[in-house]
Formats: sequence, C-alpha cells, structure tokens
Amino acid sequence: MLSSLPPFVLFFVGAIVIAFTRGTVRKVLILAIPLVGGLNLWFGVEPGLHLQFDLLGYTLTPYRADKLSLLFGYLFHLAAFLGFVYALHLGDGAPEGSVAGEVGEDDIVGNASAGLQHVAAMVYAGSALGAVFAGDFITLFIFWELLAISSVFLVWARKSERSYATGFRYLIIHVVSGVLLLSGALMLAHETGSIAFEHVGLDGTGAAGWMLLLSLGIKAGFPLLHNWITEAYPESTPTGTVFLSAFTTKVAVYALARSFVGTDVLIYIGTAMTFFPIFYAVLENDLRRVLGYSMINQIGFMVAGIGIGTGLAVNGAVAHAFADVIFKGLLFMSMGAVMTMTGRTKGTDLGGIYKTMPFTAGLCIVGASAISAFPLFSAFVTKSMIMVAAIEEHHYVVWLFMLFASAGVLEHAGIKIPFFSFFAHDSGIRAKEPPRNMLVAMSIGAVLCVLIGVFPTQFYTLLPMEMDYHPYDVRHVVTQLQLLAFGALGFITLVKSGVYPDEKRAVHVDAEWLYRKAGPWLLGNIGRAVTRVDVYVRSSVLEFVGSIMHGAERTHGSVGPLAKSWPTGSMVLGVVILLVAYLLFYL
Repeated sequence: MLSSLPPFVLFFVGAIVIAFTRGTVRKVLILAIPLVGGLNLWFGVEPGLHLQFDLLGYTLTPYRADKLSLLFGYLFHLAAFLGFVYALHLGDGAPEGSVAGEVGEDDIVGNASAGLQHVAAMVYAGSALGAVFAGDFITLFIFWELLAISSVFLVWARKSERSYATGFRYLIIHVVSGVLLLSGALMLAHETGSIAFEHVGLDGTGAAGWMLLLSLGIKAGFPLLHNWITEAYPESTPTGTVFLSAFTTKVAVYALARSFVGTDVLIYIGTAMTFFPIFYAVLENDLRRVLGYSMINQIGFMVAGIGIGTGLAVNGAVAHAFADVIFKGLLFMSMGAVMTMTGRTKGTDLGGIYKTMPFTAGLCIVGASAISAFPLFSAFVTKSMIMVAAIEEHHYVVWLFMLFASAGVLEHAGIKIPFFSFFAHDSGIRAKEPPRNMLVAMSIGAVLCVLIGVFPTQFYTLLPMEMDYHPYDVRHVVTQLQLLAFGALGFITLVKSGVYPDEKRAVHVDAEWLYRKAGPWLLGNIGRAVTRVDVYVRSSVLEFVGSIMHGAERTHGSVGPLAKSWPTGSMVLGVVILLVAYLLFYL
C-alpha cells in the first residue's frame, strides 16, 4: 500500500502527528517514519510513473521514479534518519546549547523548541522527497517553495536577533528562486506546450532556459548567489544545520542533473565554485561557516560534472552528492556537538577539547578524511570520477583547477576543522562528550563514509548510468596520496613559519556585500539623485508657468492694454482695416 503513495505523504502526515505528541511517542515516530519510508522505497518501489493526471490542459506527474530519483530518495531517507537520531535529545528539558565560560553573544546557543524543529525538519525532508520524485515543473515548484518555508524555521529556532534577520533574508532569496522557477516553467510551457520535468538545456529554450538555470543556481549556491549558505548555516541550531546541509542544495543538484546535463556553462560555473570558497574558508574564524564554504566547494565538483555531461561525469556528480550529504553531515554534526557542549564555534575560542571529547574528535577526523578523499573513504571513489571525466573530455585547465581545489579541501576541511576545534592551542575548556544519540548518529555517518570507500562497486550499482570505472588503480591511489601528503606538508610549513593566517575575529567581505551594503548605498544615492532632479524639474516648471501667468497678467490683467475699454470708432476702424486686408489678399 505504501508503495503506491508518493514518499512525501508519509513525512507530511508524520509531521502533523508528531506536532501533537511528546516524549517517547514522538521519538519513536521521528525515527520510524524515515526508516519505514526508506525500506518501502528500497523494497517496494520500481521505476515508472506511479501517479499522473491531467489538469487545465497540462499533465501533472506528482510521482515519477527512475534510477536518478530513487538514488536521491534513498539518500534523503537516510539523511532524515541520521538527522532525527542526532536530534533525538531535543525535548528532554535541557537547552540545546550550553555556555562554558564567557563568550560573545553570537556564540551562545539559545534554547530551541524541540517540537518546532522536529515538525519543520519532517516537512523539510518530505518536501525534498516530493521534489526529486516530481515529474513536472508545477509539482516541482510547489515542493521548491515548501523547502524554503519549512527550512527557514530551522534557522529561526535559534531564537536570536541575528537568526531572525538571517532567516528573513534566507526566505526572500528562496522565494525569488521559486518565482524564477515558476516563470521559467510557464514560459517553457508556452513555447513547447509541456511542463514535463525533463532535460531543458539552453539550446533553443531562450529566456525560459536561462530563468530555470538561474532558479536552480540560487539553490545550488552559484557564485554571487551563494551567500545564503554561509549566512544561514552558522545561524541555525546545531541540529537544524545538519538538516539544512542535507536537502536544499542536493535538490538543486538533482534538478540540474535532470534538466541541464551537458550544458557547457556549468563546467565553468562549477569550476569557479570549487576554487573561490577556499580563500574565504582559510580566513574564516567561525568553523560552521568554514563548512558552509566547503559545501559550496563540493557542490562545484557536482555542477562541473553535470556540465561535462558524460555518463562517468554525471555518475560522479550524483555519487559525490550522496557521499557529501554523509561526510558533510558528519562534520556538521561534530561541530554541532562542540557547539552544544561548549556554546562556541569559533576557532579562536576552541582548542584542546580532544582531551575530554575524544570520541567526537575521532569521528570528526573520519569526516575530515572522507571529505579530503583519502583512499578507503567515500570521496576518494566519487570525486575522482568527475576529475577523470574532465581529463577524458580534454578539459585540462578545468582539471588543474579541480586539483588545486582538492588540495584546498584538505587544508580547510580536512585539517583546519579538526585541528582548530579539537587541538591547536588549549582553550581551557573541559567539555563532556555530547548526548549519546548524537554520538550514535555521528558513528553511523562515519561507518557509511568508510563503507562507501571500501565497497565502491556495490555503491556504483545504484548510479543512474552505465559505466566501467575502477577507482583503486595504482596511478590514482599514488597520485591522491601524493596530493594529500604535499598538501599536509604545505599546511604544516605555513603554520610553523607563521605565514598561515591566524584565527581571529574579523568580518570578511563576500558577495553579500553587494546586496547588503553596496545595493542599499546605490539605491539610496539613486533615490537622492531622483529627489534632486524632481525638485529641480518641479521648480523649473513652476517658474516657467509663473512667467507665463505673469505675462498674461501684464497684457490681460485689469491694467493691461487688452483689458481697457476701446471707443466704438476705433473698433469700427479696426474691422474696416481687416476687411480691406482680406480683399487685397484674395483679389
């Protein structure tokens, strides 16, 4: 019976039910829903059209399954399960964060509503599933907007002034993305007569294709459109960030893989995304914001793979999306655990806590090894497909940028995150390990990072396209080990020589400056200029009208020459003169 229902239904119904439950009942439900849904999807759903109907002359397909959507369906059920295990301690009467000493107001985690987060996360996960199983753009639009509406509550659950302001900006950006998606879909329907969520591309689709690409680009974090990631993630609650990192951007990657495979511009957009966040991540002090930049970096590999468009590249993109949800989720969970137990997330405030949080530190190192693509870890068998595909398609410059970006990943995520949070200088904090459910969720994520890396062949069977790829050849292993060794050596050398930037409190100017500072400044100046022009034009027009009125007053006023009385003889003489002139002119 469940197999005939779209996967999102179980989550939406579950969200309603858990809103009216408490305690053990709620905990059982939030774990059972993604578990039951995932098992049903794995064993009971086959590729095909499972729900389709006509409405107002268009064919709507709320439930379409194929290998691509099933892969993301498995992923989102898994991510939801891990997220809810991690959030299981909420509602036990303790605040989600505590403060171990005097730190800045921005570092203190406030009490969060467990019910709000559980319900919002359940709707959020269901919306992500609805989006990946949508077979038309109208259905996609509905879930696209539900993603924004549900996820913003995970930001607001932090209950701080900054989180409220950030949440509003986050919501506005994603609503704009939805408007662009709907506009592009309607334009496409007008041109083609179809709203099917299939390949669109940019060839022959005109403005509709570009509008759809821009909409997806906002959610994927394209350059200049990426700041909602680095703003919202650090301002969310520890558990909320885990959910945020799993769904929105990966839905965008799925949509790009569905609609824009082989679009050349994505190669260069993706390459830029792998490259530029590294510099910000190196300088950033807030370690959750560092992971936000790392998120953009990893999505760049996926976007570039989709742009390359070969079977190997697309498989690499979606496989890396799968792996990224797990290892990035593990890193966010480890930073959330640190935040929960210390109330701090900045590198300047942390360090030395491995002594009292050794298990959390070890799990963080597993996540760091996975994202750095160490052999026997997940990214080693996923990201390499994209880079090999770039070489095969003769994108040598792109490959070089990706190689540099891979070294940067080791530096900012593989080393910086665990080093500055658990090691580095001794901050004097002696925090305990986080609640057991957090450790269980992180442990499951760590095991999956290793399983995917050790058994890639079994994982590859889930991918949507046929390919013949073997990651563990001597050349690939040796090359990657060399990259990692020299990258680590470079980091150590820079730190020891004092060249590596110190962790310090600072504000780094990013693209958000364009709409938070430059935009208002520019609009303000334009407004003032328009006001000055308006005042000048108004005064000039009034002065001109006044001069006309003054002239009329001089000639037609009570003392003007045209207002005085004329003798009858003068009037007769004037008429005679006019008649004579008329006769002379026409004779």
